[in-house]
Amino acid sequence: MNIEELIRLSLEEDICHGDITTDSLHLEGKHLSARLIAKEKGVIAGLDVFCKTFAMVDSRIEIELLISDGAKVDKGEVICLLSGSSASMLKAERVALNFLQRLSGIATQTAAMVAAIGDNRAKLLDTRKTTPLLRQLEKYAVRTGGGYNHRFGLYDMIMLKENHILAAGSISNAVKQVKAHDMSHKLEVEVTNLDELQEAVSCEVDRVMLDNMSLADMKTAVGKFYGKVELEASGNVSLATISQIAETGVDFISSGSMTHSYKSLDISLIFEEVK
Repeated sequence: MNIEELIRLSLEEDICHGDITTDSLHLEGKHLSARLIAKEKGVIAGLDVFCKTFAMVDSRIEIELLISDGAKVDKGEVICLLSGSSASMLKAERVALNFLQRLSGIATQTAAMVAAIGDNRAKLLDTRKTTPLLRQLEKYAVRTGGGYNHRFGLYDMIMLKENHILAAGSISNAVKQVKAHDMSHKLEVEVTNLDELQEAVSCEVDRVMLDNMSLADMKTAVGKFYGKVELEASGNVSLATISQIAETGVDFISSGSMTHSYKSLDISLIFEEVK
């Protein structure tokens, strides 16, 4: 979805036929200045959509960014300065913060997981477990935090998961049918044990997802097939487990936790002056 349209719909959801609180205060001609402050440590993502939200409400609002997306902030750090119509800023505040807090939460969690991978070769991938219609923004936040994007949708990579394989009868049958239909996209197959891995590699696929496999089996998989096929670990990946998974030597680790189990970053807009 177009980001501007997403912002418009979000503002429409919040304001609808009018901000009955602000409109009752008769603030015409009054202006506010404000500081956007991080209330905890984290990684900032979403400043562009934050600014666009205010601009859509009132293009005359002035915003001075003091940092950029991807910056690490400490508790109490000022992110940007704002000034403009009191009424307009009050109407835009909540929607703008909703975007920024959530995207910064995703970037912060991603950065923590990337740090836990350390010097191991694995790249951290996201999944399709995103908020409906917010996938573009949430996957951007993952990149901002140092992660990488897996497929964006069902249209840009072939991925044979357990139910596809069950429907086709076997990994070999599923791969054969897919290759007969489409050889233009990267092909990944999900496996749950070393026998299935052997079958998938024999089918000459591009990548194999090791789903919920033990650390020992992942190490065996790397020892036997590293360099022959890309190996991606998935399942039960968290900040507590990712370091051990990375140490097995897999190429990729995919996790939905960055986009479905993150904590929004605590950020506040502090109004300072009425003129």
